[in-house]
Amino acid sequence: MNYPFIFVVICVGIGATLFTDLWNLFLKRGFNIQSLNFCFLGRWILYMPTGTFRHNNIKATPPKSFECVIGWIAHYSIGVLLTLLFIIFAPVDWIFRPTFLPALLYGICTVVFPLFIMQPSLGLGMASSNTPNPTQARFKSIMTHIIFGVGLWLCAITMKYSLMVII
Repeated sequence: MNYPFIFVVICVGIGATLFTDLWNLFLKRGFNIQSLNFCFLGRWILYMPTGTFRHNNIKATPPKSFECVIGWIAHYSIGVLLTLLFIIFAPVDWIFRPTFLPALLYGICTVVFPLFIMQPSLGLGMASSNTPNPTQARFKSIMTHIIFGVGLWLCAITMKYSLMVII
């Protein structure tokens, strides 16, 4: 291929993450189901250099400057990193011949990060157990990561055909 591999990874990662953000916007506008406030993700990250990796309640933790910017940058960076990991472990030429099932299964697998690392660290409990509606929060997390997998597949197809036109 004549185009840089990392460019494709970044575009697919940003696209898949944007796809999940559109899904979450649909849930918010259509059903009043809130998503994670990425400012809290930024706050969590900004407390890490001080040695604080776990919060009893991230909402009650004093805010930090630029936490929203850091949160959004982290959100998209995580999407790109997850995409890179997928492409490394996916079938050899998946990025050039994207198939649905590996992307979907990978999206489902990535839900372990929010359920068992991020949510407990933010004070939301293991798999959202400390939220007002844990079942809804778990279902939303799983659906969001399924959507991420679908986004990986759709964005890889889009990149494949876009680059065919350019090259």
